[in-house]
Amino acid sequence: MLKGIIFDMDNTLLRSHIDFPAMKQEVHGWLASRSLVPEAIDLSRYTTSILIEEAKQAGLSQAGYEEVMRLTVEHEVRGMADAGLEPGAEELLRALDERYILAIVTNNAEQAAARALTDTGIIDRFRYIVGRESMQAMKPSSSGYETVVQRSGIPASNWLSVGDSWIDGKGSVDAGISFVSYGTSLEAMRSRGVEPIGRIEQLLELNEWLRL
Repeated sequence: MLKGIIFDMDNTLLRSHIDFPAMKQEVHGWLASRSLVPEAIDLSRYTTSILIEEAKQAGLSQAGYEEVMRLTVEHEVRGMADAGLEPGAEELLRALDERYILAIVTNNAEQAAARALTDTGIIDRFRYIVGRESMQAMKPSSSGYETVVQRSGIPASNWLSVGDSWIDGKGSVDAGISFVSYGTSLEAMRSRGVEPIGRIEQLLELNEWLRL
């Protein structure tokens, strides 16, 4: 029986303006200049979180990690300054909140996430907000989803996850949580090794999908 739904935040519930390519470029430049990741790589195959995890394996120090996080926070704060809700988000959450426990799992800092969710008026809908501080590793790691399972005491099989990116799907599936793709084609998900149980194009479609 489904008891809870976990949402990604950026470009799933919130229409933020974080320049993810610019963030990735800056983080890559910082790490490459210290020989923690290769300088010549196909960045289209990487996310910022994957770059950071590879740098950790290559010996990224705690001080270095904190500096990289500072760089990402700068991008996040700028991008979330005028964040709005995805169409249908408020109506969907209002309907789901009556039936399910709701959670957020995001690679963003929890402080930045809380600020954006507060500014858009939806923070009270969520029982759990898990940002990168509460993860052993960022998505596509399953750590954030496992944190929700642990905190809630609800088995992974009783959760559903919704997100727009393959890293949301990978983290969810590896945690034993079924995944629904939002806005991204099943083919694109499958090309990254993710097999969603469904796909929606508009957020409000999820409510009807759950009633099937």
